[in-house]
Amino acid sequence: MKYQDAYEIQKECAAKVADGHPDTLLFCEHPTVLTLGRMTKKDSILWSSQELEKNKVQVLPIDRGGDVTLHTPGQLVVYSIFNLNYYGKNLHDYLRNLEQVGIALLDGFDIVANRHPEQTGVWIKHKKIMSIGIGVRKWVSYHGIGLNVNTDLDYFSMIRPCGLNVTMTSMAKIKGQPVSMDEVKEKFISVFSQIFELKII
Repeated sequence: MKYQDAYEIQKECAAKVADGHPDTLLFCEHPTVLTLGRMTKKDSILWSSQELEKNKVQVLPIDRGGDVTLHTPGQLVVYSIFNLNYYGKNLHDYLRNLEQVGIALLDGFDIVANRHPEQTGVWIKHKKIMSIGIGVRKWVSYHGIGLNVNTDLDYFSMIRPCGLNVTMTSMAKIKGQPVSMDEVKEKFISVFSQIFELKII
């Protein structure tokens, strides 16, 4: 799904959630696109505009926190559109819970993941496997997480992911073979419902 189309759906869902409709999870994979959060630094994009255009890579400023993020096929993107009024209006706890979802999901695939003491996201030792970037409007969250499942990691040479000098990894890289995206989605729903104490329908 094109990033812009997913963003329009997010806005529609966020308006409904703000009006009392149920919280919503959206699962997507996007064509290759760089999204620029509000804290993006000029030197976070390493390719020239000519290189990006030649490789048909879109660059889109967006209204979430954080720096530059890559979305590309093989990456599971989950947009969590939640009314945080029901979660104590606590952004810190919300982000930590999203991290815990990633850690628990990966554990289900026998991958040991962890938090970083200073950075948001989910890590495999010093390598990052899941990025998190959210926006909040009227205490309704939108945007969400990007988990590298079968992602072509070469694309990350375009950027400093999240503005950091970090190496990215993926589930497929760790397992040495492609991972079923459907299985990852099913596991995500299972662990998300447990950690957030929700019934997902």
